[in-house]
Amino acid sequence: MMVWIIWFIAAGILLVAEMLTLTFYLLWLCIGAVAAGLVSLAAPDAVLVQVLTGSLVALGLTLFSKPLVSRFRASQGFKDIGTDIVGREGIVVQSIEPGRYGQVKVGGDIWSAASVQPLNVDEKVRVISRGNAIIEVERWEG
Repeated sequence: MMVWIIWFIAAGILLVAEMLTLTFYLLWLCIGAVAAGLVSLAAPDAVLVQVLTGSLVALGLTLFSKPLVSRFRASQGFKDIGTDIVGREGIVVQSIEPGRYGQVKVGGDIWSAASVQPLNVDEKVRVISRGNAIIEVERWEG
């Protein structure tokens, strides 16, 4: 099997994983794998150069994107959807048991959710906090 195929398969897997986690770290690794794959097309036998290129691209994106993202978040008009969701009402679409995740629909979006209370399907809940991709909810008492 050609090495460039392996690099592009790895990039595809990383891209899918990135879409599930909603962080940028796996995206940077995906771009690094694509860069390594491109080097592999040009120099199929230079595996060390491919690995170094992919590593440097991923490392560079990781190091230089953080200040850029911080500046973007501090810009006027930036609205983080994650902070808006706290305090909003949602509906349980997959039951939640303490220590196990379920799913909650908030607005038009479905989130993975956790709770210290057992919550059944169609119960109204309030979002009390948000992690990267998982929200914490409690029974709506209003």
